[in-house]
Amino acid sequence: MKGGMLQLSGVVVDLVHRIDHLPAPGEEVETAEFQMTAGGGFNAMAAARRMGARVTYGGMLGQGPLADITEAALRAEGIALAPGARAEIDQGSCAVIVDGTGERSFISHHGAERRIDVAHLAGLAASSHAFALLTGYSLYKPASAAAFLAWLPALQRPPLLMFDPGPIVADIPRETLDRCMARADWISANAGEARILTGEDQPAAAATRLAAGRQGALVRRGAEGCWQSFEGRTLHIPGFAVAAIDTNGAGDTHDGVFIAAMIAGFAPADAALVANAAAAISTTIIGPATAPDATQTRRFMDARGAKLSAPQNWERVQPGG
Repeated sequence: MKGGMLQLSGVVVDLVHRIDHLPAPGEEVETAEFQMTAGGGFNAMAAARRMGARVTYGGMLGQGPLADITEAALRAEGIALAPGARAEIDQGSCAVIVDGTGERSFISHHGAERRIDVAHLAGLAASSHAFALLTGYSLYKPASAAAFLAWLPALQRPPLLMFDPGPIVADIPRETLDRCMARADWISANAGEARILTGEDQPAAAATRLAAGRQGALVRRGAEGCWQSFEGRTLHIPGFAVAAIDTNGAGDTHDGVFIAAMIAGFAPADAALVANAAAAISTTIIGPATAPDATQTRRFMDARGAKLSAPQNWERVQPGG
């Protein structure tokens, strides 16, 4: 598959706090570890890039100290920046609270990443990419949602569009979701998000529903792996048990690695298995953008006896791109 991945959703700066438990009202809890790093849309891009894909950030950059952190992180990963003017405000931020079980909570502040308009989207040269990735965060605010909904119907193939509704799916108007999903070639969601979209409690049934009328769908369920529906067949793709300490960014890792593997020529079931492995590895490291590279992922899978239907496709992957 020719081309790379175009990230349509915005990058923010994550302020990651690791604590034993969430504070009760009026209680102070000391952060054991703190990180300030690019996050949001950055996580899936870093994952795809480390798996060898060419990646372009198609979202908006702003001006200010957080935008500087964002730009430095993108350049350090070798992620290209789409041309266009910058917003006149700083990048947004997200306080990520990771508790002692590895679960996370978020407090967000929106910035330049929300200043998307149709003119910016029209200048992205999307057709030079094999895949584009859009998340529900880009549909959460009316202004950015309106820009995407005006632009998506005219988006030609390529690229294939993957849509991940994200944890705020319940806060997005159903009409907005339906209009976005009408253009989506793949949908990737965790089991809870898939339940909201389909009303199905079982991941297999949800994946089947989500895949109707499009190329395929993935429903993720942590260490259990994911359910993939493709070409009329719904399969369980097994996961990998690890000692997870931070699940922040695991879904993003799954999205980015699945896309990169598809671009490299892996069959969808193989791409999902590789994505399961990379997502598992990412949960063993503290931080949001902790995706492994292709070599680390392959060694992890080999050590656990995970078999691909076409293992020679690994030779098409160039770690780091």
